[in-house]
Amino acid sequence: MPITNNPSTLIQSETLELLEWSRLCQHLATFAATKLGVAAALDLEIPPTQAQTAELLAQTQEAYQLDNRPGAALAFEGIQDIGQALQRAELQGLLSGEELLAIATTLAGARQLRRIIDNQPDVPTLKELAAGLRTYPEIEQEIHRCIDDRAQVADRATPKLAGIRVQMRQLRDRIYQILQGILQRQSNAVQEQVITQRNARFVIPVKAPQKDAIPGIVHDSSASGATLYVEPHNTVNLNNQMRQFLRQEQVEEEAVRRALTEQVGAVKPDLDRLVVVVTTLDLATAKARYGFWLQANPPTFIELGNTKLTPKDGEIAEEENLENSKVQIPNLRSQITLRHLRHPLLVWQQQYEQGFAVVPIDLTIAPHIRVVAITGPNTGGKTVTLKTLGLAALMAKAGMFVAAREPVELPWFDNILADIGDEQSLQQSLSTFSGHIRRISRILAVLKKGGEEDSDLPIPHTSTTLRLRSGDTIPDTSTTLRLRSEDTVPDAPCPMPHAQFPIPKSLVLLDEVGAGTDPSEGSALAIALLQYLAQNSLLTIATTHFGELKALKYQDSRFENASVEFDDSSMQPTYRLLWGIPGRSNALSIAKRLGLLPEIVAEAQTHVGGASVDVNQVIAGLEAQRRKQETKAREATQLLHATEQLHREVSEKAAALKERERELKIAQEVAVNEAIGTAKSEIAQIIRRLQSGDQTAQNAQVATETLNQISAKHLPSRKEPAKPKPGFMPKVGDRIRIPSLGQTAEVLSGPDANEELSVRFGIMKMTVKLAEIESLDGQKPETKAQLAKIAAQAQAQATAKAKQAQSEVAKPNPEIAIRTANNTIDLRGARVSDGEIEVDRALSKAVEYGVLWIVHGKGTGQLRRGIHEFLDTHPQVSRYELASQKEGGGGVTIAFLK
Repeated sequence: MPITNNPSTLIQSETLELLEWSRLCQHLATFAATKLGVAAALDLEIPPTQAQTAELLAQTQEAYQLDNRPGAALAFEGIQDIGQALQRAELQGLLSGEELLAIATTLAGARQLRRIIDNQPDVPTLKELAAGLRTYPEIEQEIHRCIDDRAQVADRATPKLAGIRVQMRQLRDRIYQILQGILQRQSNAVQEQVITQRNARFVIPVKAPQKDAIPGIVHDSSASGATLYVEPHNTVNLNNQMRQFLRQEQVEEEAVRRALTEQVGAVKPDLDRLVVVVTTLDLATAKARYGFWLQANPPTFIELGNTKLTPKDGEIAEEENLENSKVQIPNLRSQITLRHLRHPLLVWQQQYEQGFAVVPIDLTIAPHIRVVAITGPNTGGKTVTLKTLGLAALMAKAGMFVAAREPVELPWFDNILADIGDEQSLQQSLSTFSGHIRRISRILAVLKKGGEEDSDLPIPHTSTTLRLRSGDTIPDTSTTLRLRSEDTVPDAPCPMPHAQFPIPKSLVLLDEVGAGTDPSEGSALAIALLQYLAQNSLLTIATTHFGELKALKYQDSRFENASVEFDDSSMQPTYRLLWGIPGRSNALSIAKRLGLLPEIVAEAQTHVGGASVDVNQVIAGLEAQRRKQETKAREATQLLHATEQLHREVSEKAAALKERERELKIAQEVAVNEAIGTAKSEIAQIIRRLQSGDQTAQNAQVATETLNQISAKHLPSRKEPAKPKPGFMPKVGDRIRIPSLGQTAEVLSGPDANEELSVRFGIMKMTVKLAEIESLDGQKPETKAQLAKIAAQAQAQATAKAKQAQSEVAKPNPEIAIRTANNTIDLRGARVSDGEIEVDRALSKAVEYGVLWIVHGKGTGQLRRGIHEFLDTHPQVSRYELASQKEGGGGVTIAFLK
């Protein structure tokens, strides 16, 4: 970390170090796909403005969408770190084949990224980012034409280079031929049958004692000296020529790479932007993948509004009284909501380093709360809570997802400032207390500077005197505290001096505020400091063991208490954060659990008493009550889940039954249609037999009986209508209802000859008519008049049925109208008078058929009306009707004979 004298820069760097931001960046870097992305993640910058954060967060969200969409994930194949190569090209240096090839593959990878983004409809931020990319496919193609896959200049780069290399291959073949002959002839003098190179000249390994057997120039020897590498005289001139060709090849290759380097250098600004864009895309994708692994959710930043303060006591005014307020301060529009918040470093430790299970915490802070005092036992998780919130705020500012359940709602903080841990220094002669004060002083300097640079909303300048039990003045703070033994902390919140500027949107995290000195003075200093921060920072979270800080909530509405839970049964902290209840330190219990001698703990217990014991008992009762309520809430939730599960099962079964009913109905319809089709086929056969044979009454009667059999076979049986229930007749002791009175009564005596009965309801007795009562299920009694009427109706129906049966004896069923040539006449085109004569003649012949088909056509309808008027008065016709559409519809009338 660079050393600086700037308090703002120093405290912000210290905060990042205290919150272990670098470790989180290392974890993020593992999700990057390129070296560029890794470097950017390791040195992840936190933007200074909310607009920049919003853009980064939009990039992360869109990258998350693409990464979870099949075939749309961003791919970074071929993209490399070409920054140094671009700088050297701009300075007219010579790029190597590897560097040129890396530039070409990076251009291709960037073009592929732009293509993926352009093909997606709902990523406007990434599209805007990639819109200005210039990938220069012509430079990429030229590099691939001149540089092969081994990063060497290819023969196709220039004709001259190709010619040089052809000559070099021919010359190499001649040298190999000569040296192979020497190896074969002087095999005894050769160490091994190989041809190698030394100083770019072809040589053969010769045994040192036999060097005179092969005259030549010795270029090298082995480490043991037993082997000499000799260039025979026969190949000296050829090797010289090879060296010349090598030099020509090198010059030509450099010329090719020089030309390519100049092309790259000419577009260096565009390629610099390309590197920035692909790095940004890789970093956004790494954030998205890290958020997916962390099961995190995107944050929503709470906007600020203006809340007026009443000049009376500084309390936040109600909405209806805002016009009477004098002063406005920035205030959150909604509460901070971080549910099931987890520390990302602990999650990583649990997954990859076999750490303990991570206990999530819930942070829900009302909009008007400025300071939260967290109390509770040591080793209970208070410091982890501070670090978790600090990292969540930093991650949100950096455009990352936060490891909490939706919705994730928190403010955008201008500054995140922390004093966590111990800053002892023997070299600087700093105690624990001094180290804390130095760091807190730097925090206050940042707050003051941020407030002076902020907007011009005024904060009243009011002085506050905080009087406690001592006569000393606390140094190193911006407020002088006069401490007297007889005074106590005032009930109303007291704005501190140096508050002439608006509250900067800062998050302040203080661990063990006021610790490391005399408890009374430390407590006084902590109270003064937290009241100052309540006036000069947006949110302060402080951990403490001082009991006086627990009472601030009941004196100032801007303060809130929280505590880390401690399980009395197991004597272990649960690491859960409880809101609204101050915590107990449980120092003696923890000391005993950690192995302190029991007699020492027992002796210490005798020295603890007074108000402290009473407060601890009250807190213990509150904690027990809270646990009881949480148990009930948990049971209610389980019952609700079970009910919902039962509802789903019943709904599924009901749906299955409906589907089964629908299938059965379809099957029945199919069966009915099949039966109808079979019946129609059989009926058609009977009609064809009648039409082809003699149309006699006997044959018609046989056909009618056959049709009745078909009807009985295929049509469902007709059930007799349900007989009405017999009428209600009250008996003694029955309960009946009297609708006119709206009363229920008991029958004392049955109906007499006048159809009257005696009833009782309550203490009253009365006589009512039988027609005025009904049973409890709504049945009316049958009176004599009703019975006589029913008997008369039954007698009339029986008489009518007997007459109808007599009239239909020995006559074909007229309802089954079978059309033949003998019972059909065609009157189309005839006059009404002529038609009446023809109908009368045909009716006399159609007696044996029981029906006559009259074809009169539609036309103007005059003939049909005349025929119908004639049939209305004809003594042989019982009724008539128009034929069905298949038989002629309105153009045919069917007359049924008596």
